Amino acid sequence: MEEAGQKLKRVRERLNLRYRDVEEASVRIAERHHNDEFILGLSRLADIENKGTVPTLYRLYSLCAIYRLDPYEVMGWYKVDVSRLASDAAQVEIDRTHTIGFSTNGYGQVTVPLSLDPGLDMRKTTYLSRMIQRWGKLPLMLLEGLELEDHRYGYIGTDDWFMYPILQPGSFILIDETKRKIVSSGWSSEFERPIYFLEHKDGFACAWCHLTETGQIVLQPHPASRANPVFYQYPDQIDVIGQVTGVAMRLDQAKRRRARSASG
Repeated sequence: MEEAGQKLKRVRERLNLRYRDVEEASVRIAERHHNDEFILGLSRLADIENKGTVPTLYRLYSLCAIYRLDPYEVMGWYKVDVSRLASDAAQVEIDRTHTIGFSTNGYGQVTVPLSLDPGLDMRKTTYLSRMIQRWGKLPLMLLEGLELEDHRYGYIGTDDWFMYPILQPGSFILIDETKRKIVSSGWSSEFERPIYFLEHKDGFACAWCHLTETGQIVLQPHPASRANPVFYQYPDQIDVIGQVTGVAMRLDQAKRRRARSASG
């Protein structure tokens, strides 16, 4: 694999720039910023290209400015993948509520669905991964923290209030297909209790689940939904696709819920 310094050397030679040309250009950049740290001396540039010396932040900036390179791409040459920033940040737990400063800078790409099946009925809960017709790359770096490629997607239908208010109708959910075993204990609150995404003969469902000794699976709704439990023979009548591990949802559905109740 070509080293980062060798890539920089190849770019310089392609531009027909001598060491002296790069040094003089970096001096002009340093003068503009009133900071000599931007200067690339002849010996330093040679070390960067041939000895694997890692340039400082300032010198990296000068190189990218002179060579017309994306600094984030060059950082990738040095094994610093900026598109993984949000994913790495997600591994570090911060006690305090805080803002995220790298959500809108536009760098990094993730694979996201760009085109859905036109026959998709938004009123029904759907296994969205089967309805995606086309994937593409978008510069939405924050989504990288969700590790999207390792999961599947679901959509809670606008008429599906089964897990309300934990899962609002119209929510997009992330499904981990490696977690298909029904867990019957081990949580201390309803927020810790696993929610499963399931497929049955009439479509899909999202619910808390309980396996009975008679081989039935009970789909248990949230009490606030006022829905009734649903029973299926397992696994003959229903299949567990996976566990819900992430959700994106609106927070203004309560008003629609009240209107729906009043009209009913």
